[in-house]
Amino acid sequence: MTVPSTYVLLHGAWHGGWCWKRVAEPLRAEGHAVYAPTQTGLGERSHLLSHELTLDVFVQDVVHVLEFEDLRDVVLVGHSFGGFPISGVAERLPDRIRHLVYLDALVPESGRSPMSLVPPETAAERRRLAQASSGGLSIPVPDPSAFGVTDAADAAWLRARCTPHPLSAYESTLELRHPPGNGLPATYVAVTPYYAPTASSRERAKRLGWRYLEMQAGHDAMVTSPRAVIELLRTL
Repeated sequence: MTVPSTYVLLHGAWHGGWCWKRVAEPLRAEGHAVYAPTQTGLGERSHLLSHELTLDVFVQDVVHVLEFEDLRDVVLVGHSFGGFPISGVAERLPDRIRHLVYLDALVPESGRSPMSLVPPETAAERRRLAQASSGGLSIPVPDPSAFGVTDAADAAWLRARCTPHPLSAYESTLELRHPPGNGLPATYVAVTPYYAPTASSRERAKRLGWRYLEMQAGHDAMVTSPRAVIELLRTL
């Protein structure tokens, strides 16, 4: 018999809670509680895109989900850029979290921005594209192939839903009083082929002593390999 768990699934840059559909629906069918919030300024909340969006806003988005839904014993999953917000939530509400999962995610360093942790050439290109496309408001959506998505139908699904990501959130910093994860049980899942922007984060996760796993799926594993993601979550 499956013991019900509570999952909060947080998307990465350009995505929204919608991207977890193929993971969330089977988990709910098994009796689990699953929440997939969308960060301010993205997805169905893209009308709130502004220069004022920071990591603190993104952290507060998730904190409010846990508090207003009164969620406890949560498995909190952050994909890609979502590694930053879930680390902030771990600082704020550690008593509500059972396990942290960094799914091919950025692992923060206190006082440093997400942009400072990706390869310099990637950061420079994203800033250039943001300036050219929106005067520095947002980073335009990359082609789905950048996320390891090669199936034509999957790529079309992403193109119809991904939205520009606020540049200000990428350039803002997260202040942590404790090491990332705040001492909570944590698992890092690296997806192969490796995603270049998370290279330093993979090594940081190993240095932190977290459980480290690898999965062949492509960066958007919740889209390309949802069953594998579900099986991973079951092991927790």
